[in-house]
Amino acid sequence: MFTLHEPERHRVPIKVWLDDESQLDSVCRQQADNLASLPFAFRQIALMPDTHAGFGMPIGGVLATADVLVPNAVGVDIGCGVAFLQTDVPAALLQEVQTSHGSLARSLAQRILKEIPTGFQHHKERQPCRALDRAASRLHPDGNLPDLEEGYYQIGTLGGGNHFIELQEDDAGRLALMVHSGSRNFGYKTARFFNDRAKALRTVQRHNVPPTFDLAALDADSADGRAYRDWLQLCLDFAQENRAVMLERIRRIVFEGLQRHAQVHPEVLLQAEAHHNYAALEEHFGQPVWVHRKGAIAAKQGQRGIIPGAMGSYSYVTEGKGHPDSFESSSHGAGRTMGRREALRRFSREEVLQDLDARGVILGKKKQGDTAEEYRLAYKDINAVMAMQEDLAQPILRLQTKVVIKG
Repeated sequence: MFTLHEPERHRVPIKVWLDDESQLDSVCRQQADNLASLPFAFRQIALMPDTHAGFGMPIGGVLATADVLVPNAVGVDIGCGVAFLQTDVPAALLQEVQTSHGSLARSLAQRILKEIPTGFQHHKERQPCRALDRAASRLHPDGNLPDLEEGYYQIGTLGGGNHFIELQEDDAGRLALMVHSGSRNFGYKTARFFNDRAKALRTVQRHNVPPTFDLAALDADSADGRAYRDWLQLCLDFAQENRAVMLERIRRIVFEGLQRHAQVHPEVLLQAEAHHNYAALEEHFGQPVWVHRKGAIAAKQGQRGIIPGAMGSYSYVTEGKGHPDSFESSSHGAGRTMGRREALRRFSREEVLQDLDARGVILGKKKQGDTAEEYRLAYKDINAVMAMQEDLAQPILRLQTKVVIKG
């Protein structure tokens, strides 16, 4: 970790969990400088080792504020995160056991793709959703906010981009399940609406943030701030339930397949859940502050975390170390080294598929034209990322991809 602090440019220092400044790309650095100059930034800015440029604020960034909320410091996929389940059965059964559809791994991948909508697909029939039921009595969207009814068709769906479902193997050879997804269209519409609202209020509020920063803020206790908090909570609840629904369906598919084809009855050894795009009121350095984690997870002392790597590499389950200078946070993943368009230009679909095959990874994906967007070489090395944050989080499980489902 190193510190950037230029008093003529920064109100607060920037703590960076990288080896040196050369590892920060120019756009990410400029965005960090902008954060450090904000009149409401508290104590310091923290950048995790997976940091890279985002909209307004770097992904892998942590911003604390005393009394304001910054929609672009949370991001558009509010509540995006990971759910995880570890079993007691050998992962080797996925390849060893054969079915009428090929290996058990391929059979399970096909069934998961059939039962869980991916990409832009939604359910054709209305699904139960506790988060939306609770919200219906207190949230009244207008035309620019999400339609709650739409969410009943989106719950239990994966989405696209870097979202995934994986069957994994830990270092002891045991099978694990992991789901990475978020709040679907709810988070996107909520973020856009309240960011636009914050920008519109800039001239009448006390926050004088340059428009070029794209970091407009809302007073947390204003009517707009309270509304954003309510919608933020809905997105978090929806995202968590979305992952839980998918994880339960995947668990049922995998466990039924193992019982039918391998005559084993799996037990669950460990479950974990962590979201990484959100804001929460916490106490740090003796003061209550709104901690915005955009592509970062909470890593309080002993707190369970999940840090996925890129497609076909490793992921980690961790325990936090509660480092105060990171606002008790750690990275949320490996972090991109190039954008999706650049990845498509640099790598072919065939190259990625050959790499996955060489690593013994089965890819489940209906449309493979954009496969290179998520190639592992478009991301940082997750093992290097973990080494740079040894003071933030302790790995307790390392997991290798065996089957990956993408939108």
